[in-house]
Amino acid sequence: MQWLQNPNQSNVDNLNNVRYEASKHLRGKKRRNIRKLKLKNLKLTVKNIRDLYRGISDFKYDYQPRTNIAKDEKGDLFTDCHIILGMWKKHFSQLLNVHGVSDVRQTDIHTAEPLVPQPSTFEVEMAIEKLKRHRSPGID
Repeated sequence: MQWLQNPNQSNVDNLNNVRYEASKHLRGKKRRNIRKLKLKNLKLTVKNIRDLYRGISDFKYDYQPRTNIAKDEKGDLFTDCHIILGMWKKHFSQLLNVHGVSDVRQTDIHTAEPLVPQPSTFEVEMAIEKLKRHRSPGID
């Protein structure tokens, strides 16, 4: 009420501090009640294991806000999503659209596997004859 009677800077600061502490207290109380409800619901859903572990991880790690910050070539930081998307677009267009490279040749591909010739029809027929009846090939 002092703020209404004498609206100077110190009274305004006191009012803002009281509001901040009150909202902080209420947020904590709300968070504790939500945790209790989540724990109670988690105990009820023990039948589905995947949901149980998902609920445990939600309960354990809580909400973590995400911040998107990007730095441009000059070193300035930006948080606007449209500017950040434009920066990523520019970066990948420079990275993927290579201009000025005119000497692109096919290079030989070297692998660690030796070249194995294609099997002949005779070899395939012999392998089929060696298979046992009503058995699947390979190791069980």
